[in-house]
This record gives sequence, structure tokens and C-alpha cells, in this order.
Amino acid sequence: MNTHCGQFNPNYTRREFLTRTSLGLGALGLGTLLAPSAFANKSTAIGSLGQPHFAPKAKRVIYLFQSGGPSQLDLFDHKPLLNQMNGEELPASIRKGQRLTGMSSGQVSFPLAGSQFKFASHGNSGHTISELMPETAKIADQLCFVKSMYTEAINHDPAITFLQTGSQLPGRPSIGSWLHYGLGSDNENLPAFVVLVTKDKRGQPLYARLWGNGFLPSEHQGVQFRAGSSPVLYLENPNGISQADRRRQLDHLKRLQQLQFDRTEDPEILARIAQYEMAFRMQTSVPEVTDLSKEPEHIFEMYGEDSKKPGTFAANCLQARRLAERGVKFIQLYHQGWDQHGGLPGGIKKQAKETDQASAALVRDLQERGLLEDTLVIWGGEFGRTNYSQGQLTKTNYGRDHHPRCFSLWMAGAGVKPGVSYGATDDFGYNIAENPVHVHDFQATLLHLLGIDHERLTYKYQGRRFRLTDVHGKVVQALIA
Repeated sequence: MNTHCGQFNPNYTRREFLTRTSLGLGALGLGTLLAPSAFANKSTAIGSLGQPHFAPKAKRVIYLFQSGGPSQLDLFDHKPLLNQMNGEELPASIRKGQRLTGMSSGQVSFPLAGSQFKFASHGNSGHTISELMPETAKIADQLCFVKSMYTEAINHDPAITFLQTGSQLPGRPSIGSWLHYGLGSDNENLPAFVVLVTKDKRGQPLYARLWGNGFLPSEHQGVQFRAGSSPVLYLENPNGISQADRRRQLDHLKRLQQLQFDRTEDPEILARIAQYEMAFRMQTSVPEVTDLSKEPEHIFEMYGEDSKKPGTFAANCLQARRLAERGVKFIQLYHQGWDQHGGLPGGIKKQAKETDQASAALVRDLQERGLLEDTLVIWGGEFGRTNYSQGQLTKTNYGRDHHPRCFSLWMAGAGVKPGVSYGATDDFGYNIAENPVHVHDFQATLLHLLGIDHERLTYKYQGRRFRLTDVHGKVVQALIA
């Protein structure tokens, strides 16, 4: 062999070969992270898939998550029988011995509670919507309702974690992280995954792990934008540090980290470099995107008076539209306060007032700008509420406990059939009567709309391949236009 290749080294081991080639690939990876436009035909970061599995119907998602479990029986799933039987006992044949939470399991009576709010059919679709949601009713023909959602979790934290990560246990990547990992970013100056939480709201606690990257590389975690002068924490330069100083510091730090990567080959080093560079670019892009002052007055009127108050749900909906315009792939809004175990009539009125106009305005605004055709908007919580009253039922007051067996959500925009109501519950609103949709089915359908086969977007961790839908889930084709 030496006669054919004078450079051949008989002591060159397999380990040395793999080490040297991996370092070369690492340098290439570093280059793509620091200057993605130099390695692609467009100035975007490429995800692990390279390209979607098939042509996507949606390019981005705005998920309006209503934390606490909105009562489907008082908003979207009208059940006249409950009003007719108001105060009567929940039939054992309907409950079927299903588990209850510890908050109502000790009740000796389970009186059926009809909704105190009027319902009416709206639009050509005939969607039946509560008087609590008058603005949502005006866009009824744009909405695709799923009234047969169900989950395995009966308490808030496991249920929210399940919807956001595909597992009731903490530690898995969130939906936005999976999308960033698989599809990359459409704007190299903003995060692909942004989170907006309504400020000054009480309710079930929200943890940063709900938008965490789990076991995926850390650059895929969601970035929370906050209300106020500093939307992203620690983004500004300290006093006495100029932009030029920061640039030189990052250049030196990059060289040091490259040396460290050459020694350890730890991929998190590349992720850290990418995050530093993103933060540097965000010093310019974030102030621009979060400045609502240049929005015309008619836009604020559309979203409601709260849209001028930073951190409100209305302001966050307007912010979501601005982020969508700039190519942010997954925009997650959280609005707390829907957990009405008692005093539901008064509590849900307030929640609806805070969210109804802005949610509908977002859909209309996206449509008017030509963005709704490739933006998927989702509205819903982690589970539903019981048809019986938790605690005392009176003529003017009642509460509802958690109910995982059935709940409603709506979607609008890219790829979903407008004006459709899919699935149904029984006349008591306690069990699903037709077309059940499991949380994993919903997640599989969401990924499908983005051009992803949910069974093929995987990540190997601790010896096995994980995915958002874990080990089951099917695409609900009937929802897709």
C-alpha cells in the first residue's frame, strides 16, 4: 500500500480518522451557525430536516393558550339538556365511574349546571357560540372547531405539559423547540420561537420549562418577550460598553470557544456561540419589533383599548402579528385565569372580555395582510370543565371542576377547513359521542400542517428516539383543507 500512496501512515488509527473528520465537520457546523447566509441560498438557518417532508400548508403558528381550562360548556359546546335538568343529579350511566379530582371527589351530590349564558348560531357555518364571545362569533366562518378533544391528565401542570411537550412529565422539548429543531428559522435576527405571557394575571403557575428545549440543543428553547423597556432580559449592553466593544468581545470569545470545541467536541459550545450571536443581532431587531408606537390608531381600535397597555393579552396579540410578519415560526401566548372552580359566571365574563376581541382581531388582521393563508392560529386550554357544579349550585352561581374527557378548541388559517365543527360530545357534555381527538392526534395534525411527518421528526436521547407524539397519534385528515 505504501507504493501507491507515499502519504500512507500505517499507524493512522480509526479513532484518529474519526476525530479529525469530526473536527472538520464541527468547523463547518460552526460556520453555518455564525454565517448561515454563506451556506444557503437564503438567509435562514436550516433545521435538522433540511426541508419539510412534504409541502407545508402553514409556515408559522400563533398558539393562544388559555391556561386553566376554559369551560367549553359556557363558551362553545352548547348543551340545552343541562339547562333543562339544572340541579338534577348527574346520572351514574353518564359518569360511568370515571375518576374525579380530589377537589370534588368528596362531594355527595353532583348537580348538573346549565350555562347561564345565551348561545346562538353564527355565520354560514352555523357555529354555536356563547354571548361571552361576540367578536369571535363575527369570524365564525373562519374558524375550525374541534369539540372532541380529550387528554389523559386531570390536573393543570401535567395537562399543560402534555399539550406543550407531548408528555405529562417535565423534561421533554416543547412544540416550538421541535419546530425550530426540525425546520430552522425564517429570520436570522429574531428567535424562531417566542413566548408572550399576559402580565399581572393570577392563576395556575407557568414554568419556563413549558417553552424549554428539553434534551434538544439549547438554541432551540423559546425566548420570552416581556412588557416594558427590556423585552428580553440581559440583552442590553452594560453601562460603559459600546456596540463596538461588544462586537470585539464576542469575536475574542468565539475564538476561545472554538479552541474549546476543538478539544472537547461538545456540541453545546456551538449552540452557545450561536446564541451569543443571536443576542447581538437582537439588540437591534427586538427594539424594532416590540415598538408598537407606529401602529395606526385603527389597529388599536381593532384589538381593543387594552392593546395600548404593554403586556396585556390584547397587546400580546398585536405583538404576535408583528412577529409573524417578520417570519417568527412559533409564537406562543399564555393567558392565565380560566380555572373557575367557583364563581364561574363572574370569572369567565372577565376572562372572555380580556381575550375575545383581541383573538378575533388577530385573525382578521392576519387575513387583511395576506398572512392568514400561511399562519395557523390556535385557541384553547389544557382540558375542559365538568357539567356538574363543584360546590353549591345556586340560581346565580356555580363552579366547574377539571374535566379531561372532552373539551373544545378552535383553529383558523393555514391548511384547516374554515367553518367546520369536528367531533361531538353527548347531550350531557360529559363524554365524546363521535370523532375523538387525542392530544397526540392534535399534535400530529399541527406538525402535518407544517409539512412534517410526526413519526419522522425524532431525536435520539438516552438510547432511544423521541418525538413530540411519542409512541402514538394520527393526523386528523378531516380538519385539513
